[in-house]
Amino acid sequence: MKKQILFVALAVIGLTACQGGGGGVTSDKEAALQKVAAPYVNNTVVATYRSMADAGLVLLDQCEQILDKVEKGEDYTALMKDADASWRLMRKHWEQSEAFLYGPASAHSIDPHIDSWPLDFNAMNALLHDSVRMAAIEEEGGAYVGDKLGYALKGFHACEYLLFESVIKDGRAVGTGQPHATNLTRAEAVYLLGIVEDLAQQAILLEHCWAGEVSEAKMQILEEDEVETWEDKYGWQMINAGKAGSIYVTFQEVAEDIVAGCSDIAGEVADLKLGNPYLSSNETERDYIESPYSCTSTIDFADNIRSIQHAYCGAVAGDAAVSDYIKKQDAEIDANVRKAIEESIAAIEAIQDFENTAKGNPQVKAAIDQVSELAEILDKEVLPILSK
Repeated sequence: MKKQILFVALAVIGLTACQGGGGGVTSDKEAALQKVAAPYVNNTVVATYRSMADAGLVLLDQCEQILDKVEKGEDYTALMKDADASWRLMRKHWEQSEAFLYGPASAHSIDPHIDSWPLDFNAMNALLHDSVRMAAIEEEGGAYVGDKLGYALKGFHACEYLLFESVIKDGRAVGTGQPHATNLTRAEAVYLLGIVEDLAQQAILLEHCWAGEVSEAKMQILEEDEVETWEDKYGWQMINAGKAGSIYVTFQEVAEDIVAGCSDIAGEVADLKLGNPYLSSNETERDYIESPYSCTSTIDFADNIRSIQHAYCGAVAGDAAVSDYIKKQDAEIDANVRKAIEESIAAIEAIQDFENTAKGNPQVKAAIDQVSELAEILDKEVLPILSK
């Protein structure tokens, strides 16, 4: 399961260190970092989650059609290929969000909810043959999947298993990266639809928590009580650091959270996502592989580093970003961060057939070393500049 970044609510009573969102600021540093907040929230975070939720709605529609085809005994080969593509796109946006797992993704446990692995195959098989629970999934859909099933039975990887073909090797399911054969049972199609409905809801909730609102089409996917519960308006709190109602007292805190999120995901990629498979001591530890059925693990990891790139440098050309402030304080450190980001992506993308060759692979070790260097620069060089 993914490491979660703790979400700490900071009291603002009686503190007047700065005023954000149009108020005065007390230092040039605060003025510079204030400029970072809105582009980061709107063009990096909200834009990523919105794209993820959009892809989720497309995938949901495709899975509804797949169930209909299964029930009618009609061919759905093309639909399965389209659903695979939508899953990959939704997954891409999620992986490019992992530099900002703090806040709603952590506070509401959305990260483990949608992205835990490995699957519990025995429990999944039992579920598919349990007529009572399958009837409940068919009746309640994503609500049942989200509320009643454990993390190992839902989210991206349960969906991945049903969308992509696997073969049995040494008694274990090994992914091929190809679309699943069009031989889903009706129970599997019902289960797939329930998983995707819950997955789409979680993506919409992330967008809602940061943006404060979503489109009417997305609102229809949510339950009314969910909307009332998830009124975080986290993006507003970042943009309005120092104002009443914001958990942030200063824009320095905002920048520190941005960089800490980058450092955390770099460490996770190096130590867990790459490190565990590289150090695996036996075949069963293949379960450390993050996306074993779609065979997109290294794509995931490279997108994790791109999430750092977008958070640190800005997702849109010309956006004010933390990088701008660091560059003014120490241009060499800023250049080192940018170089480490590019070299980390290149090292990850150089890995061949990660899903089958990770153990002891020197290409994996090279990527681990490079991403570890990136994490160290962010943690030991960038964060101290912000804290001065």
